[in-house]
Amino acid sequence: MPTQADIATLRTLALVGPATAGKTTLAEALLWKSGAIPTPGSVERGSTVADADPLEKRAQRSLGSSILGLHHRGVHIHLIDTPGAADFLGHSLPALEAVETAAIVLNAGTGVEPMAVRMMQWAAQRERDRIIVVNRIDAPGVDLAGLVAAIQSAFGRECLPVNLPAQGGTRVQDCFFDRGQDAPATDFSSVAAAHRALVEQVVEVDAGFVERYLSDGDVDATELHTPLEQALREGHLVPICFVCARTGAGVPELLDVITRLLPDPGEANPPAFLRGEGEGAKPMQAVPDPARHVLAHVFKITQDPYVGKMGVMRVHQGTVVPGTQLYVGDARRPFKVAHLYALQGREFREIPRALPGDLCAVAKVEELHFDAVLHDAPEDDHIHLRPLEFPVPVHGLAIEPKRRGDEQRLHEILHKLVSEDPCLRLEHVASTNESVVYGLGELHLRTLLDRLVEVHKCEVDTRPPRIAYRETVTAAAEGHHRHKKQTGGAGQFGEVFLRVEPLPRGAGFEFVDQVRGGAIPYNLMPAVEKGVRQALEAGVVAGYPLVDLRVVVVDGKHHPVDSKEIAFITAARKAVAAAVQAARPSVLEPIVNVEIAAPEQHVGDITGDLATRRGQVSGTAASAAGMAVLAQAPLSELASYQSRLNALTGGQGRYTLAFSHYEPVPPAVQAQLAARYKPQGEA
Repeated sequence: MPTQADIATLRTLALVGPATAGKTTLAEALLWKSGAIPTPGSVERGSTVADADPLEKRAQRSLGSSILGLHHRGVHIHLIDTPGAADFLGHSLPALEAVETAAIVLNAGTGVEPMAVRMMQWAAQRERDRIIVVNRIDAPGVDLAGLVAAIQSAFGRECLPVNLPAQGGTRVQDCFFDRGQDAPATDFSSVAAAHRALVEQVVEVDAGFVERYLSDGDVDATELHTPLEQALREGHLVPICFVCARTGAGVPELLDVITRLLPDPGEANPPAFLRGEGEGAKPMQAVPDPARHVLAHVFKITQDPYVGKMGVMRVHQGTVVPGTQLYVGDARRPFKVAHLYALQGREFREIPRALPGDLCAVAKVEELHFDAVLHDAPEDDHIHLRPLEFPVPVHGLAIEPKRRGDEQRLHEILHKLVSEDPCLRLEHVASTNESVVYGLGELHLRTLLDRLVEVHKCEVDTRPPRIAYRETVTAAAEGHHRHKKQTGGAGQFGEVFLRVEPLPRGAGFEFVDQVRGGAIPYNLMPAVEKGVRQALEAGVVAGYPLVDLRVVVVDGKHHPVDSKEIAFITAARKAVAAAVQAARPSVLEPIVNVEIAAPEQHVGDITGDLATRRGQVSGTAASAAGMAVLAQAPLSELASYQSRLNALTGGQGRYTLAFSHYEPVPPAVQAQLAARYKPQGEA
């Protein structure tokens, strides 16, 4: 029977940070030094355990998260290697929910990059323990002392080295357990000074240790386990470790830090589970006790053409074994765990059980989905994790199959791919009859297309999607239409009087029935509403959906024989069109928040270019890349903006978009949109 002692021998760690940091190479070095693999693989040769996907081998970069396992000093370490490109945050952010510790990996040569800042912030928001791993410490000309100062400037004085590089980055010296009396010289600072700073930082969380430290002048580091874990939980200490993954320098020391200093599942902050829905949801704590009932969550979904659907989960409470019956969220019908797998990159092996802290997978369970909570007690419904705040995907691509007849197959494949990545979104735009897939950037969408073609053998055509304009009204107005059609025999008759009124931005649509005296029979009012909704969906001015208005049906007429649903649908649709034309209609365009990170010398060029794109700069702020320009601009003006930004900054600029709101387009733009729509309306 598993015990708490088994839980104490588990560690979970996610390697996060920028794409240039060498996270995959570091993961390979950890596997090698721990004996999990005989020789380290190479990203360039496509031989690493983590980047085993053919697309990753060709791109020589991580495109998704990989689950790895290794043993060191009697401790089992679950390691997640995550992609560093901002386009793949849908894979890297969920890894934070599956681990106790986020290891932010930095490249010693490039320093504190924007992605490192973002991941540090997200890890702090989710109350993960954090460590900073400085990689490539042997690179020519690196200023490691200056980098530590930059780290402390960016993240706080609580970031302190727990080891120091020595002999030009060819070896690393422990500073936490070593007091420094006989320690060799290091490349900067000293073991004694680093040890003293660490001990002083740790004892601050425990008054008893503070008194001992002040009276004795030192405290044995082996006695500081409990206050150390508290300091890590509270973010009062963020250890800095130095490694060179390529040569292996510092990797054994990092393994020691993971096993000796980082928390086991019972020592870290509990996951942010909530019970209930909406504002009434209350925090609920999972207890890492193998004897309790099961509570786990799915943080990764994969769709393999051969294996099928696989859900990767983190067990937070209880013990899962083959044969366990688990419920998915609020579902009333359980599924049976037929097989339980441990993952090693793309390889998987069957395991007999999973304890709190374990990462494991189950296959061929169609009910599983990203962020699903799994439990074995029917009364544990309405339990979920506090939602992650993902960037909103705004880079769109209209997509269709090359071959007619493949529409359904393409639709099914796209749904599978979207289910793997919470930052991909698939939308069917009825007004243009387009299937549009949205992602976080050009690389994100290009990778999706490569997977469609190379993995699923589905050839597609793509084009930029139409901008998601909307229409609205700015004044109240009335509309009326009588639909009368006589073709021999029973005819069609329906007459509708209605009024449109503007609503606040974002309010949506309201339908109000104020007809009195049976002018429109009750059983025909749904047909009126259907006609109204058809008109709103089709648009009136430029062919875009109408939003933020109220339609009030005030009167009408019917015929006891000729009044049919189709007559009132048609009458309502045309009455709405007439009312909208009289209500000072306006076309709305999506406005996005833009954050552009670039070296400071390019800020003037960027702000000037934004002004030509109808952008409004709201401010600037310091960033790891130099400066960040904060602005709002119409989405229509930012098509292929990365190419323009590359030209302005010599390839050093990066930007992110997030939807902000809708606002009216300038009159000239509205006239152009309306002119393009008229021939379609006449046709």
